[in-house]
Amino acid sequence: MGTRTQRRRPELAAFLRSRRARVTPADVGMPPGLRRRTPGLRREEVAQLSGVGVTWYTWLEQGRPINASPQVLDAVARTLRLDPPEREHLYRLAEVPFQPDREGLGRRVGREVQGIIDAVDPLLAVVYNARYDILATNAAYRDLFLMPPVGAAGAGLPNALWTLFTLPEGICPLVHREVELPRMVATLRSSYGRHVGEPAWEDYIRGLSAASAWFAELWASCEVVPPGPRVKTFRHTAVGEMRMTSQSLSIDGMPECRIVVYSPEDEDARAKITMLRERRERLFPPAAQEVVPH
Repeated sequence: MGTRTQRRRPELAAFLRSRRARVTPADVGMPPGLRRRTPGLRREEVAQLSGVGVTWYTWLEQGRPINASPQVLDAVARTLRLDPPEREHLYRLAEVPFQPDREGLGRRVGREVQGIIDAVDPLLAVVYNARYDILATNAAYRDLFLMPPVGAAGAGLPNALWTLFTLPEGICPLVHREVELPRMVATLRSSYGRHVGEPAWEDYIRGLSAASAWFAELWASCEVVPPGPRVKTFRHTAVGEMRMTSQSLSIDGMPECRIVVYSPEDEDARAKITMLRERRERLFPPAAQEVVPH
């Protein structure tokens, strides 16, 4: 047994005991009983509620070298009322590959994150999840891609890959598609490995493959790359082409989601994003501030 495994076992034991101690019988709909000396639930109660054997759960909590499946760990996590970070911690300590909840992909962005991307204007900023769903944008990003705010029309989330693969090349805002889109597909596949078999992901891959033969070809190549900084060239009908550097930033509490900020690569691009901002302010002037009576 390796040193890391030896260290994980007592950590797992201590973690499970501490989580068990904080769950009362009333929390899980059980009568409190008499002469209860154990704080929280007893081991046999956790085993019963989780649908596992008492001996097996006892050995798990004692840190013995036993195998645990994701299904069993999920059952224990539900009984112990673990929140998402605690559930992931349990998986890591048990040395079982962690699978985020299917709904954990990320569908909403809070005011704090929206405020951050709004504050970097005139730099372009967007929030993607691992499937390139667009969760939030700032005004500068919408200037370039000629799109409304996310959710403005009450429709589903826009998806960057779907848009880029289905737009005619002549009006696609991304220049050098033959270089950039294969890399984006390879980045998508690096995330797909954590979601193989999930209906939402499988439906997405099938749907985009049917909509774009090129995507289907790239997907079949099985190339894999992680997200990373890139220099990309975009075009806008009003200002022409501009070179931008992308940088990804992770978001606490939103696994597999990232803020991507596009910064001008040169002075020409810097001038053009300023022109786009000024154009927006001319076309859509901010509403006059209300005069609050004293």
